[in-house]
Amino acid sequence: MKIALDSTYSVGRNLSGVGVYSRAILSGLAAAHPEASFLYCYRPHRILASFRVSIQRNCHRRLLWKNRAPAADLFHGLNQRIDSARHRRVVSTFHDLFVMTGDYSTPEFRRKFSDQARTAADRSDLIITVSQFTARQVETLLGVEPARIRVVPHGVLQQSGQFIERQREPMILFVGALQRRKNVIRLLEAFERVPLGWQLVLTGSLGFGSDEILARIEGSSRKADIRLLGYVPEGELERLYQRASVFAFPSLDEGFGMPVLEAMAYGVPVLTSNTSALPEVAGEAALLVNPFETDDIAEGLRRLIRDQELRAQLAKKGLERIRDFTWEKAVEKTWSVYLEVLG
Repeated sequence: MKIALDSTYSVGRNLSGVGVYSRAILSGLAAAHPEASFLYCYRPHRILASFRVSIQRNCHRRLLWKNRAPAADLFHGLNQRIDSARHRRVVSTFHDLFVMTGDYSTPEFRRKFSDQARTAADRSDLIITVSQFTARQVETLLGVEPARIRVVPHGVLQQSGQFIERQREPMILFVGALQRRKNVIRLLEAFERVPLGWQLVLTGSLGFGSDEILARIEGSSRKADIRLLGYVPEGELERLYQRASVFAFPSLDEGFGMPVLEAMAYGVPVLTSNTSALPEVAGEAALLVNPFETDDIAEGLRRLIRDQELRAQLAKKGLERIRDFTWEKAVEKTWSVYLEVLG
């Protein structure tokens, strides 16, 4: 069996959630199925960079150029993009459709994204979505019948070791791009209402609406307690997770919400939104708030700050919750989708 995959998003230093997903699926499939041949297809701007990353023996690099793609039994678009109509069988993964539902990008990008999403939906034999929430969006926004949709949640790396409460600092950690959709301004406003002595640490690259966020930080009454770190490498991020006492992720729209599981894997109690896919991912292992109400976010933060027992309960539930989300399960379910398409 020969499987071609759009591997473009797996290359780069500052990987997004799609990049993390792509790497996990690519390496997981190749390791789990040595009998198959995998063609890692890269668009021209990433093909040279791909040679910096080692690949397994049953994998081969190929160029993905406009409507030209290598011959294979099946093509998998790992980020809801299918350019060619020539593939024999097609699977695509849809992570989210927030670009189509809110003011979270430029009009030009929204048009381009929407066109690509509709094309991918039309050309796919089966569609993988990373949550039930995204599955409903694919159905309602793109008109895809449920019979063509399969839900395969993301995984998270299971961490080893004990996480000791006394080693944690009075730190509220946020991980994600600094963009309008992530609701950072309301998080800043909520932070201004928590007791003195706590700090807010923001990590992530700048995105759409970041100018507003930076201006709000500059004018904040708690500016001295806010640390803006930008994108941080994996090792530094791990240390932040180990030091933080609270993880705050009140995003307005998420197709999944990978940082929530990452925080849980490090034993950090999580505050997140009661909207989009976040309740589906967090289950009962997080404190859910209304992301559109600053008062609700602030009260949630204050509850976690003053209630050490609640933090301990959520940390324990989080470590239990992540057992349901492994990359091994994601790889196994993805392979099952391939077999279903190929008959």
